[in-house]
Amino acid sequence: MLLHPTLEKLTTMRFSGMATALEEQMKMGDLRDIGFEERLGLLLDHEQAVRESRRLKTRLSKAKLRQNGSIEDIDFRHPRGLDKSLVLRLSDCQWIKDHNNLIITGPTGVGKSFLGCAFAQKACREGFNTLYLRMTKLFENLSLARGDGRYLKLLTSFAKADLLVLDDYGLIPLNQEQRHDFLEILEDRHGLKSTLVTSQLPIEHWHEQIGDPTLADAILDRLVHSAHKIKLEGDSMRKKKANLT
Repeated sequence: MLLHPTLEKLTTMRFSGMATALEEQMKMGDLRDIGFEERLGLLLDHEQAVRESRRLKTRLSKAKLRQNGSIEDIDFRHPRGLDKSLVLRLSDCQWIKDHNNLIITGPTGVGKSFLGCAFAQKACREGFNTLYLRMTKLFENLSLARGDGRYLKLLTSFAKADLLVLDDYGLIPLNQEQRHDFLEILEDRHGLKSTLVTSQLPIEHWHEQIGDPTLADAILDRLVHSAHKIKLEGDSMRKKKANLT
């Protein structure tokens, strides 16, 4: 068998996974004990694994997650009211397939952002296109986009994400422009995509924080009513880690 021309052809055709696997097979020595179908299946399995790894890397790069968290790394020992059974149930990402939302609330330092990023990372692993944004950065980007003509393009990019993670909602009151922006984002996603929001502010105070009663009703209707909720409590995990050092 002329190995090098075959490897070059596989590489040219962008079957790099198969090329690598074929090289490894040829180093095994006596291949007579392995049938053609089995060898071909192993080559295809390796190619599929390489392509999926590449796609996952791309999804994670585009997601721009703030923290490198995963479901497997979640600390269930710290007393913060985190229901392990609920987390594991949500980790199958069925709520994303059903176009539901997820809201994570609790005081500062209890791990809301980490938990949100862990769910987002799992979504990437399950094949969902994900985008992470801090709320302050979101409104800043939209304000700049209004001035340079990118506003509609930016809204379209938010609407396309299977999962949109909005971190640190409610740190400051919303102005009229921000209220309209928030409603536009949620309107584009309602019933079609999933949104994950983290906030220090309890949900029962969101209506007041939004300010305009009519817009608040519309925003909460699209965000809260179809949402799973995780309410964290307790002391800051950052303080705990600081005391251990």
